[in-house]
Amino acid sequence: MVNHQTLVAERNAAIIKASAKALGFDFCGISKADYLEAEAPRLEKWLDQNYHGKMAYMANHFDKRLDPRLLVDGAKSVVSFLYNYYPDAPLPDQGVRISKYAYGEDYHTVIKDKLHELLLMIKDQVGEINGRIFVDSAPVMEKVWAAKAGLGWVGKHTNLINKQGGSFYFIAELISDMDLMPDGPIKDYCGTCTRCIDACPTDAITEPFIVDGSRCISYLTIELKEAMSNQWSGQLEGWAFGCDICQDVCPWNRFSKPHQEPRFAANDGLEALHYSGFREITKEVFDQVFGLRKGQSAVQRAGFQKLEDNISKAAARSLNPTETGQS
Repeated sequence: MVNHQTLVAERNAAIIKASAKALGFDFCGISKADYLEAEAPRLEKWLDQNYHGKMAYMANHFDKRLDPRLLVDGAKSVVSFLYNYYPDAPLPDQGVRISKYAYGEDYHTVIKDKLHELLLMIKDQVGEINGRIFVDSAPVMEKVWAAKAGLGWVGKHTNLINKQGGSFYFIAELISDMDLMPDGPIKDYCGTCTRCIDACPTDAITEPFIVDGSRCISYLTIELKEAMSNQWSGQLEGWAFGCDICQDVCPWNRFSKPHQEPRFAANDGLEALHYSGFREITKEVFDQVFGLRKGQSAVQRAGFQKLEDNISKAAARSLNPTETGQS
């Protein structure tokens, strides 16, 4: 006989998943809030190898990264959400480009707005709860939790891959004191494929499932706050903010479908910049396209001077012997 607690856990999980779907989230899964024992040695080794580069914050709150109960008192469940950002069509590549996730409004704002609404919907149906929402803004190992919740598996490029829709998803969490029926993980479907490893121009994927963040183009163009070394000129393959290479080559992204979020659509100014190869970028144009208000566009994280430097290095192409006239 199913006991009352189990029935409540199943009912509340169903309420959350239905509410998430109504708000446009593509997938929602649940896992038990517990210590990530298997991740502890992996994270420690990754930090010891200095793969976090100058992202000093990655070494902070080590215990909190591994145990969500240290983030929310009485936490019992981690609810993971996936929100699609794959565009209807990539912007034209005229030598310089930015990652698809940055085409529209900053995802932190868009998804937090939805999660705040989700919390209200949940409380309206189940009563008061103690919970916090997270959108890539706290020490939460979001890809690990999403995998534990059965939303996909962590691929060799360390991005979460969903079997139905690929990897172009934002991940968010609700950590709460609710008893919820957990979902189980699924298997890894990468198989023997190494396309992401082979395609990375900076050799950032040092081995399957391990990324040297200090070599990753996304790190170099966003997280590294100073101007990047000239050693990377000619290796960026046109990427001036972020990078989609390892995802673009992944066979599972043949299942990607265009998102339905108007706030993620590229504005006319960004399309014009892409068509011009970003040759028309000035501080005034930067402010117009990416917004004066902090947070309006994810590109604001880089700022104009950093983006300008990124563009100059992204536009530089590595020359092979035939291009230089050498043999």
